[in-house]
Amino acid sequence: MAEEGQQHPLKVYYMVWTLLFVVSFFSYMVDYLQFQGMTRWTLILVFMFVKAGFIIAIFMHMTWERLALKIAILGPPVAILVLIGLMSLEGGYVEGSRIDNYGPSTMQPETPGHH
Repeated sequence: MAEEGQQHPLKVYYMVWTLLFVVSFFSYMVDYLQFQGMTRWTLILVFMFVKAGFIIAIFMHMTWERLALKIAILGPPVAILVLIGLMSLEGGYVEGSRIDNYGPSTMQPETPGHH
């Protein structure tokens, strides 16, 4: 007789589903309480990554996969994020050295339709 796929208890799914609602509530509270600036964006990104992590780990069954498959699936996005971070650092350096060498920009954007 062939083995059937492993069944996970429904309690795990209900628990994560509830946690996703709780984290979503906190995410909505960021707007409701009108947080601004870096606090707002930090909280939004943290809640987004927490929700994505729960979805990937439980609903996409990543928790129960072998390490090799986890690395094969999660490795490329992590590498891209690292490269984006490095490009961001270099972009800041280039902008700073342009300002040091040429001064702040004096360019004024044109209003469309007015020449």
